[in-house]
Parts: sequence; structure tokens; C-alpha cells
Amino acid sequence: MRIDRYKLTAEMMKIEMTQTKLAELAGLSRATISYIKAGKSCSDEVGHKIADALGVKIETLLEN
Repeated sequence: MRIDRYKLTAEMMKIEMTQTKLAELAGLSRATISYIKAGKSCSDEVGHKIADALGVKIETLLEN
């Protein structure tokens, strides 16, 4: 799964969430969030954890 890094950043900015806070809420490491924001792909499980932590549907974050 590939999360669009611009969409991820936009969603984080909407609710003023830091990478560290997102990592805590999603149960992931900050490094994992950093990798995804750099354009790396992730597993479906990780993608869903991020979407849940942000309170959005996974489709909102996926690349087109």
C-alpha cells in the first residue's frame, strides 16, 4: 500500500498532529511515520492504523 505523503501531511496539519503523536496513537514507531512521509510503501495493516489514528478512511490517504 502506498500512502500519498502530501495527503498524509495535509491530514496531519488539519488536526495539528506531529509525527510523534501520530506514531503514539497508531501504535507505530516515529521512524515508520517518517518513512511513509518520505514516500515509502507500507503494509495494509500499517496504513489502516494511520488512517484510524487520524480519524479518516484509508481511501483518503491513498495515492491515486
